[in-house]
Amino acid sequence: ILLSHPSLHDPNFSKSIVFLSNHSEEDGTMGVILNRPIGKKLCQLDDQFKHFSIGDAHVYEGGPVDREKLIIAAWDWKDSAESFRLHFGVDISKAESLCEENKNIRIACFLGHSGWSPGQLEDELKVDSWVLSSLSLDIFKQIKAKSECWKSAISGVSDEMFLMANAPDNPQIN
Repeated sequence: ILLSHPSLHDPNFSKSIVFLSNHSEEDGTMGVILNRPIGKKLCQLDDQFKHFSIGDAHVYEGGPVDREKLIIAAWDWKDSAESFRLHFGVDISKAESLCEENKNIRIACFLGHSGWSPGQLEDELKVDSWVLSSLSLDIFKQIKAKSECWKSAISGVSDEMFLMANAPDNPQIN
């Protein structure tokens, strides 16, 4: 999981939590922003999804790359917070069958994704644009909460991050 540093003001990633789904030296890195709900369900984007049980899945802004492309993800936390199973980039029929097999499966849909060319993310980590964090059940429980989710996650990293995350956006109007 990547947490944007409080000083990162790029509007594409400010106060974001990015779930990294793929990383390699050859291809770079891909992920989706978890805490940017667009306020719609899948069936509200396209009537064809009204006929599927996943039509009620919430849709999120996945990132600035391929914003018209829909990515469906399904996940399940097993017996503990350390037991996570992800199905990323599944098609509609696979998502439907996962929901039928396991009532604990959660579905989310992402418009677009976040991507970095080979070495780009490593360079951004060196200049503290991002904070690496571990996967957390709490993050997934709060993803509809936008910046509050980010603030909670980044505040847990250190006292310094807590202070920075809770500082006013514009200190001059404080």
